[in-house]
Amino acid sequence: MELGEPPGRDDGDCRAKARSRGQCFYRPREVVKAALRANAAAVIFAHNHPSGVAEPSHADEILTRSLKSALALVDVQVLDHFIVAGTRIMSFAERGLL
Repeated sequence: MELGEPPGRDDGDCRAKARSRGQCFYRPREVVKAALRANAAAVIFAHNHPSGVAEPSHADEILTRSLKSALALVDVQVLDHFIVAGTRIMSFAERGLL
């Protein structure tokens, strides 16, 4: 998760996630805390699909909606969520999934 900060400040980096058997689960509470710590106005999420398939899973879509809802409560905008699969990149924003 990249944390977008107000103009004139550097972007921060957050690793608010837990790992389990090759999967990564973002914790909305930790994401919100990190965004607030950084005084972020907006965030961009990105993760990889080692399978090489740059299509969002149902779990990816649910997680994105959950994070977006949690962040909206503290006025932080989700600008995009990218899935990187080899040389292919899929954008939730471009697909109208945000």
